[in-house]
Amino acid sequence: MRYRTVPIDGLDIFYREAGDPSAPTLVLLHGFPTSSVAYQELMATLSDEFHLIAPDYPGFGHSSAPDADAWEYTFDHLADLVDRLLDAIGVTRYAIYVHDYGAPVGFRLALRHPERVTGIVSQNGNAYEEGLTAFWEPFKTAWTDPSQANTDALLGYYTREATHWQYTHGVRDTTLVNPDKAALDQAVLDRPGSHAIQLALFLDYATNPPQYPRWQEYLRTHQPPLLAVWGRHDEIFGPDGALAFTRDAKNAHVQLLDAGHFALETRGAQIAALVRDFLRRLPD
Repeated sequence: MRYRTVPIDGLDIFYREAGDPSAPTLVLLHGFPTSSVAYQELMATLSDEFHLIAPDYPGFGHSSAPDADAWEYTFDHLADLVDRLLDAIGVTRYAIYVHDYGAPVGFRLALRHPERVTGIVSQNGNAYEEGLTAFWEPFKTAWTDPSQANTDALLGYYTREATHWQYTHGVRDTTLVNPDKAALDQAVLDRPGSHAIQLALFLDYATNPPQYPRWQEYLRTHQPPLLAVWGRHDEIFGPDGALAFTRDAKNAHVQLLDAGHFALETRGAQIAALVRDFLRRLPD
């Protein structure tokens, strides 16, 4: 594993890299509130056969975190930075692994460069209205009316308790969940200015559901190989979001696991085996 930082548009963008660069590449795109550290173990497991790249978005992990009033925290902008990073390091053909926020970033990349994307692994990375659970109701209220009261209602999602819940809900045996990652995520969330950064992205998430039809059209038109490997007990993006992929991707394979939102934390070996088999079947 190598830990690298590249300057992109005046920001330092951190990424993890493992495996032989001449091997088929998988780009792993993380969700909230974590970073590329979510993929550390998966990358180590797959690095014997594949080339793996996992960036930290601005405001996350080890990448620069400019103030929210100085940098536009939108999903379009996150996709821009990842796109430029991949160009800067010469990665022009790759599969994507998307989780949570990684889905809107990854599908934006796929729309821009359908010829580059060899396949998609979605691990609780949503692209359908069916996947949006009741969890999103306070967010929808704030999207419609971003008043102080409605945005203040979202502050609870930055707490230690909320981060712990994201890792443990839907998990039958929580002793399997290593607390180190949640602690690291929380340390980043607690940095000065982080709440404003995350609120900007919470509000900009409103731009994603209206794009679902475009992402679905991309699947119908380009038919990328797709593996949806999903924690069936996820209360953020429900399993109906995984099953919906079969409507548009003819060869989609859906595997619902006995896990929650962070399925890698408790089903890492199973997911690694599924992803390895999937990547082996992709076109060169």
